[in-house]
Amino acid sequence: MVMKVKIYKNFKIKDKHKNSILLIGNFDGLHLGHQKLFKLAKAYKKRKALKLGVITFNPIPKMFFNKKLKNFKISNFNQKINYFQKFNIDFVIQKKFNKNFSKIKYDKFISKILYKNLRAKYIFVSNNFRFGNKREGNVKLLKAFQKKYNYKIINPKPLKKIKKIISSTLIRKLLVQGKLNKANYLLNRNWSIKGTVQKGRMMGKKIGFPTANIKMDDYIIPKLGVYAVRVKLENGRGLLKGIANIGYRPTFNQKKILLEVNLFNFNKNIYNKKLTVEFLKFIRKEKKFNGINDLRKQINFDLVKAKKVK
Repeated sequence: MVMKVKIYKNFKIKDKHKNSILLIGNFDGLHLGHQKLFKLAKAYKKRKALKLGVITFNPIPKMFFNKKLKNFKISNFNQKINYFQKFNIDFVIQKKFNKNFSKIKYDKFISKILYKNLRAKYIFVSNNFRFGNKREGNVKLLKAFQKKYNYKIINPKPLKKIKKIISSTLIRKLLVQGKLNKANYLLNRNWSIKGTVQKGRMMGKKIGFPTANIKMDDYIIPKLGVYAVRVKLENGRGLLKGIANIGYRPTFNQKKILLEVNLFNFNKNIYNKKLTVEFLKFIRKEKKFNGINDLRKQINFDLVKAKKVK
C-alpha cells in the first residue's frame, strides 16, 4: 500500500517531519539522474530510520524569472507527487517561488530555513543546485556550513547516459527534436501529459476520427506532429491505445497549439474527464494538406503505423 504524501506550502512543518533527510530541487520529469539521488536517499532513510522529504518550487525559478517562458515543464505537480511516492517520500514542501523568496540571502536560507525551521540532518542536492539572492548559494557553500548547523550534504556525481550528463534541459531538447525514444530512455518511462478533455470544434468527428482535445498548459511542446500513444482515464482500469496529434492543425488554419487524441475502439463521452497521455513513438511531423480527403487518407496511414506500436 502506497502511503499518502503530506504536502506543505511553506516551511512550517510538523515536528515529526523535522530532523529528516531532505532532497532539494525542481525534479522536473524525475529522470534517471534524479532517480539515482532518490534511491540513495531512500537507502539512507532505511539505514538512519529518518523521515524523507522533498523541497520543490512553484513556479520553476527559471519560469519565474522569464515570464515569456510558458511551455517548459516535463511533468506537472500531480505527476511529480506520484513519482515521489514510489520512493517512499513522507512529505513535500512545495514552496511558492516569488519575488520575496528569490531575494533571500543564501546564509539566511541555510540558518533560518534548513536549520531553524526544518532541522535538516541530511541534504541531497545535485552539483548544479543554486539558491538564494542572485543564485549566490551553491553546493560548496552548503558544505561550508555543515558543522555549524549540524547537517550533512550528499551530492553524488551526475549520472551519464548516451555520453551526456542527464538533465531536465537535455530531455526537453530531445522532446523538441522529436527524439522521443531517447527522452523516454532517460526518463525511465514514457513521457506523459496529464490534462482535462475539453470541447473543441468537432473537426475530428466531422472527418471520421473523433478526438479528445487537451490543452498543453505549461508543458514543454515536443516536436509537432503525430504520435502513437497510450491513455489512462482517471479512475479507469487499464490503458487504451490511440494516436495523437500535437500542433496547430494547419489544414484547418488553427492558431492555438492543441493535443488531440483519437482512442482506438472507444466511443464513450469523456468531456471534462482527466486523461494521462503516454507518448510511445513519433510517427511523422505536422503538415498542411490540400483538403480533408488528403488529410483523411494520411490519418488512415498513420493509424496503421500507430496500431503496430507496442
